[in-house]
Amino acid sequence: MGPITAGVLQLVALTGALALVHIPLGNHLARVYSSRRHLRIEKWIYKGIGADPDTEMTWTAYLRGVLAFSAVGVLFLYGLQRLQGVLPGSLGFDAIDPDQAFNTAVSFVTNTNWQSYYGEQAMGHVVQTAGLAVQNFVSAAVGMAVAVALVRGFARSRSGELGNFWSDLVRGVVRVLLPLAFVAAVVLVACGVILNFSGIHEVGQFMGGSQQWNGGAVASQEAIKELGTNGGGYFNANSAHPFENPTPFSNLFEIFLILVVPFSLPRAFGVMVGSVRQGYAILAAMGTIWLGFVALMMWTEFSHHGPAFDLAGGAMEGKEVRFGIGGSSIFAVSTTLTSTGAVDSFHSSFTGLGGGITLLGMMLGEIAPGGVGSGLYGMLIMAVIAVFIAGLMVGRTPEYLGKKIGTREIKLAALYILVTPALALVLTAFAMALPTPAHSMTNSGAHGFSEILYAYTSAANNNGSAFAGLNADTQWFNSTLGLAMLFGRFVPIVFVLALAGSLARQTPVPATAGTLRTEKPLFTGLLVGAILIITGLTYFPALALGPLAEGLA
Repeated sequence: MGPITAGVLQLVALTGALALVHIPLGNHLARVYSSRRHLRIEKWIYKGIGADPDTEMTWTAYLRGVLAFSAVGVLFLYGLQRLQGVLPGSLGFDAIDPDQAFNTAVSFVTNTNWQSYYGEQAMGHVVQTAGLAVQNFVSAAVGMAVAVALVRGFARSRSGELGNFWSDLVRGVVRVLLPLAFVAAVVLVACGVILNFSGIHEVGQFMGGSQQWNGGAVASQEAIKELGTNGGGYFNANSAHPFENPTPFSNLFEIFLILVVPFSLPRAFGVMVGSVRQGYAILAAMGTIWLGFVALMMWTEFSHHGPAFDLAGGAMEGKEVRFGIGGSSIFAVSTTLTSTGAVDSFHSSFTGLGGGITLLGMMLGEIAPGGVGSGLYGMLIMAVIAVFIAGLMVGRTPEYLGKKIGTREIKLAALYILVTPALALVLTAFAMALPTPAHSMTNSGAHGFSEILYAYTSAANNNGSAFAGLNADTQWFNSTLGLAMLFGRFVPIVFVLALAGSLARQTPVPATAGTLRTEKPLFTGLLVGAILIITGLTYFPALALGPLAEGLA
């Protein structure tokens, strides 16, 4: 079997598996967030944190819950890292430096998981499990809660209430992420991923010196790392490390984990708003972009010409032989079109155009299918923009799911889509203009520019993957990337919840002959076109200076 055929078969198998679980998981998600019943363990948690799960919240109260919970998470994780030297299970590692501790705390709380450290050489068992792994669960649950609040904004009328943040948060962890992560961890252990609390031990001789590895609860963290679209690896090599991702099957399974919840949320959206066809329209837009990007990535990586490429079957530099170009291409597209950031290959070693595809995937806003929760609310924001554009074209007040898209709504949607490009492009400009940040670049020219553009795009969009080649463990990058992650996560959430509150207060308008049918393929095409055009116009000059210039050279 040739490498191209193998890659296509992996794509077919993955698509089939996602299609198989779409309806049952989507229906389960809708039931979780619509139920009025509380499990016993959930009641214990509510009592412990002093929350009333039955109290309805306005968008401002919901936002206060999101921000307060996240602020506590940042402080706790920062303190845990700073105290690592005196904690049990530290494996002898010292406390993390202040700037790196800030960067890492913000990174994991914002579901970014950007890592400017070597995991196996910096973090002990307590920080990994009690700090980072916990945030992998709760940061993903926060994203789902915000997405559900926006869905309720479309589904409810004349109330302005969006549910209860604490209830949504706890249910997301207890009823969705924990059970799925448990099953996934068992599968990963069966594939050969390690799960232990062993210390540092010597595994043999390497080039005249000893080679040492430390163990860890890798399988359990790997499961939620992918399932929650987090991406932070236990080891520096991330999912290219054989302890995290040992076989081609485990590689495909991890891609499945990355995509399964984001691709199932549109079904939950359709059920909750009372029209599963609306969910299918959103799903079709997500799937079209994802499949298109995978096909384009495979083409760029397989068709590169030259004797070395021909002998290897394509551009194999920076890719694991056990995964090949097909598996690496699917993983790279899936991790950058979601907010995962996990890598099983070095994106810096992809072809010039291939690296550009990974950049563009993040620049779209990671909405195809996007992060857990963040992908759905990002796509719904783009649906609001697309409806507005259609309204301008026909001279009619735009409506979406019976809600009028007026001045307030379109301003909030516009502000949402402007935040991350502003952060990524402005900080990239500062880093290129100042003398010190440029010293962190391994490469010069277009590729060096791509390294810095990729870093800030990854941080602002809460992705977390790195282009590789950039030394980001400096005070400048730890601080500015940390700020990009903070603003890139929470400023858009402000606009999302404000939009949800505005929609929930409206009285639905009846559909008429002039109403745009947003469940039809025509709207799906309009939505995909709007996403690509808006992103292209925003980022094209930067892409032209980086990956496009390199790819065409």
